[in-house]
Amino acid sequence: MGNVASALTLQSDEAALIEELQAGSEEAFAWLIARYHQPIFSLLARLVENRADAADLTQDVFVKVFRKVGSFHGESSLRTWIYRIALREASNQRRWWTRHKQQEVTIDQEMTDGECGTPVLLKDMLVDPAVSPYDAAEQAETRARVEAALSKVPEPFRTTLILRDIEGFVYEEVAEMQGVNLGTVKSRLVRGRAFLKTVLTSPQMNSTSDAQTRKHPGYAMPLGEEAR
Repeated sequence: MGNVASALTLQSDEAALIEELQAGSEEAFAWLIARYHQPIFSLLARLVENRADAADLTQDVFVKVFRKVGSFHGESSLRTWIYRIALREASNQRRWWTRHKQQEVTIDQEMTDGECGTPVLLKDMLVDPAVSPYDAAEQAETRARVEAALSKVPEPFRTTLILRDIEGFVYEEVAEMQGVNLGTVKSRLVRGRAFLKTVLTSPQMNSTSDAQTRKHPGYAMPLGEEAR
C-alpha cells in the first residue's frame, strides 16, 4: 500500500505542477528549470559532443517546453515528455552538423584504453563519488576514457545507452522517447554495449566511428532491420 500511495502522490503532484505550468506560473516554470536543467544539459552534452552547443540546446528545450506545455495532455510523464523534446533537439543539431560541418567533434580524440579486459559498467564508471584526491584523479581519467569511447558509439545505439544505462530510464520510457518498441530498444542496447566494450578494450582501434563501423558491419544495419 505504501508504494501505491507514493505513486498516487507523485501523480497528484505532477498533475498540480502541469496545471500551474499551463496557467503560466513563473514560479512553477522556475522550479521545472531548477529540477531538469542539469540532467537535460548532461544528456545533450553526451549526444552532441560540444558543451557550448549543449548549453544552447538546453535553453532551446526549455523555451519549447514553455511554449508547448499548453498542449501537453499527460499521454506520458512530464519528465518523459521533456526528454523527448531534448532528444529531438539533439537529433536536429546532429543533422545540421552533418550538413554544414561534414564531421563530428569527439569529446576526446586521444584514447589509451585496453589495459584491462574485465567487463565494465557504464553507470559505475560515470559516477563521481566523494573520494580521495588520488582516487578522484583515477576515476576522472576513467570517466574521460569512457566518455571518449561513448562518443564513438554510432547512433541510435549511443542514445539508447545514455537513456538506459546513464539516465536510468526503464525500457518502456526509452521506447516511448525514441518512438520504437521494446524489442528495438533491447536490440540497440545489446549492440551498443557490445560496441562500447570493443572500443574500450581495443587500444589499436581507429579513432573514428566510421572505422569502427567498417570493422563491425553489424552496427551499420538499417534501422528498419532492427528487432521489432
